[in-house]
Amino acid sequence: MLTALSLRDFVIVESLSLDVRRGFNVLTGETGAGKSILIDALQLILGGRADAGVVREGAERTNIVAEFQPPESARKWLAVNELDTGDDMLMIRRTVDVKGRSRAWVNGVSVAASQLRELGETLIDVHGQHAHQSLLKPAYQLKLLDDHAGTSVELSAVREAFNVWQKARRALDDATANADAIAEKAERLAWMIEDLEALSPRGGEWESLNEDHKRLSHGVAIAEGLNEVLGILTEDGESASAMLSSAHAKLSSLSRYDAKLAAVAETLSTGMDLIEEAARDAARYLDRADLDGERFAEVDRRVSHYYELARKFRTEPESLHELLEKSRSELKALTGAKDVEALRKAEVAARGSYDVAAARLSEARRHGALALGEAVTAQMQRLAMKGARLEIALVNQAPSASGSEHCEFLIAGHAGVQTRPLIKVASGGELARISLAIAVITAAMPVPTLIFDEVDSGIGGATAEVVGQLLHKLGESRQVLCVTHLPQVAACGDNHWRVEKQFTGETTRSSLRVLTARERVEEVARMLAGISISDNTRAVAQEMLLAGTTPNSKEVCDEQC
Repeated sequence: MLTALSLRDFVIVESLSLDVRRGFNVLTGETGAGKSILIDALQLILGGRADAGVVREGAERTNIVAEFQPPESARKWLAVNELDTGDDMLMIRRTVDVKGRSRAWVNGVSVAASQLRELGETLIDVHGQHAHQSLLKPAYQLKLLDDHAGTSVELSAVREAFNVWQKARRALDDATANADAIAEKAERLAWMIEDLEALSPRGGEWESLNEDHKRLSHGVAIAEGLNEVLGILTEDGESASAMLSSAHAKLSSLSRYDAKLAAVAETLSTGMDLIEEAARDAARYLDRADLDGERFAEVDRRVSHYYELARKFRTEPESLHELLEKSRSELKALTGAKDVEALRKAEVAARGSYDVAAARLSEARRHGALALGEAVTAQMQRLAMKGARLEIALVNQAPSASGSEHCEFLIAGHAGVQTRPLIKVASGGELARISLAIAVITAAMPVPTLIFDEVDSGIGGATAEVVGQLLHKLGESRQVLCVTHLPQVAACGDNHWRVEKQFTGETTRSSLRVLTARERVEEVARMLAGISISDNTRAVAQEMLLAGTTPNSKEVCDEQC
């Protein structure tokens, strides 16, 4: 709720600091004294349009500061927007300079006017001017109906069923929308796999193929070279083996003369063995090696196939094996993907569950709409709106999380006329009184502070007393501020402020002060009689205050007795 308001250089207010109390607070004063200035200031705090006209003449800028005890809805907004300081208090400040430039801060952090409007909707509701009334908003009308009808359980079920239905619907839409793309991808994978399986690449095969290809491509040179080597080693007349054999024989013969030469002969013998072994290995290689042209042609064809598919699928030859495995896996996943028919059945079932839940909600709303309409109509008769009635129509709409209908408040201003949408037919005074009746009946206002301006327009006498009583009752659960011209309304206030205008030379100033019990008697008497106030008028004012059920009624009586 609003706890304090400070104005500086605002319109005709030079400086004003006000502590705002709980309950029903009334603002009174002479015509033109500036009773609506406070409401105008609060509308700026709520994010209303700013212009240079609000700056007091001769000043550079106007400054407005409001402090609140924020409700839970405001705390959530502050948390989402990272403006929560963790304190129990919320401070909003707004300035407007002589050029019409405006700035705003929430808890010391600069914010946009649009953010003020969002936050303001959780703090204050201004009744009496179309631009600031929640009652004209279809979503708020539906909320009032649901709160009064007690549909929270049904509404929760509808929201849950709607979410389930939408999830099933999205799954079906995705499956059907992508069916062609999935089929196309599956077809592409299939022919890729067909091509790759024709090659049937194996892991590590590419490396071995390259080795074979290099070897076979030089098969003739290898065979000729090995035959030449064999001739050099063992087969020619002057082969290495023959020459070493001759040398060995010579050394063996000489070793008879010198035993040391036997060791040299032994070394030659080892060399002869190694040459023989090398010759045998070369001969075996020639016998076993597949160096014929037919084998080379086979390997060459496979290498070419590898290169062809690598170019076709834009990958490396050594990656073809992995590509085949990956393609098989993807095709398997696509083949066993979403069953469209199963998804369609799931969507139909989810929609059926939603329809059942929505039907229960609609039934509860129908009963609630009838009861709320009758209750508000009864209150309207007490508020100088004889013959008027409120009807609440439920209009079918596309299924949503809030149900399959929206609600519309319809008003008939007089007996015997057709009802029309509230926004089209209600005057400012009528709208304020209808709003008051609804607020008292539902006690479901989502904001802690309600401001009523012009609620007494066009009424008086007993009706004015009823308005005062209703506002006082509403003040038991909400903070209520009301600008009024009627003594019957003022007498019902828990707290009373008087707005006064002073003239100093050519300068006009407006101020506000909280009235004492005795001053309240004088103010109510002034509202009753005007300039000339008699003792009888004061007695009537005192009686009205005592009958107004205000907390300081006994104080008034004590001061007057």
